[in-house]
Amino acid sequence: MVADPEAVEAVSEILARVCPGGVAVETPYQLVDDGLAARIDPTRPVTVRGYLPALDAVAVRQGVERAARELGHLQAFGLRDIGELATRVVHEEDWADAWKSHFPVLRVGRRLIIRPTWREHVPAAGEVVIALDPGLAFGTGLHPTTRLCLAALEELADAGLVEGTRVLDVGSGSGVLAVAAALLGAREVVAVDTDPLAVEASAANARLNGLSDVVTARRGSIGAADGAFDVALANLIASVLVDLANDLRRSLRPGGRLVAGGIFADREAEVVSAFESAGLVVIGRAVETDWLTLLARASGAAD
Repeated sequence: MVADPEAVEAVSEILARVCPGGVAVETPYQLVDDGLAARIDPTRPVTVRGYLPALDAVAVRQGVERAARELGHLQAFGLRDIGELATRVVHEEDWADAWKSHFPVLRVGRRLIIRPTWREHVPAAGEVVIALDPGLAFGTGLHPTTRLCLAALEELADAGLVEGTRVLDVGSGSGVLAVAAALLGAREVVAVDTDPLAVEASAANARLNGLSDVVTARRGSIGAADGAFDVALANLIASVLVDLANDLRRSLRPGGRLVAGGIFADREAEVVSAFESAGLVVIGRAVETDWLTLLARASGAAD
């Protein structure tokens, strides 16, 4: 059980190193709107689960020992609210779908709805419904960084800056941002990720939403996308955003917009400085708990 948002990210990374069966982040939520939507409950801790196939007892023991050791290092560095590591044996059919109970229909912004493929939702007038099956890829919409990026994308769409545009999604994960951009009217979306599971998930979710002719999923980073884009979406982490600042600017046409998420609050100044040095002018920000998303404009001719 983990309460600190920064610790959730660190714990997930540690478990991912030793758990080939995948990692699930279970964010507590409260059902609202008569059970048709959900709201994240920030007062309750997050549970991070990792799955190790039990066929090799030695590998399991070594994986658990390594995870315990690295989690101990986290606590030594002062990251708070990390619970004790616990293990138990579960049957494959039990864990394969267990995480799905922690993924509700979720409303983001004014009109975006994320609907897991195994749940039902009757859309109201004006709602944009994203059918999503994240598989093992990151990006269910439950994490504050994903919600902030979706809300920022919706605001760009409301301002007429998405319809008919070319959009780049860097580090696409499940493809939720790419699909949202397409549903909001983008004419072409290129989704890139270095993880082959994420590329598969992005392509699959594009198909689920009937958008295979709009969304293209490619393995790689910014270099895997050709040409200039009107909008770039980068829900990454602060250090990667700093490293990619110049590439992100080069991917955008003058006046193009960047939505940059995954920034922990105490890293904001570092990211802003890197963006400004690269020619990205920060023109907006949104905050949820300890996470924030920045909206930037590429230097050059104004819209």
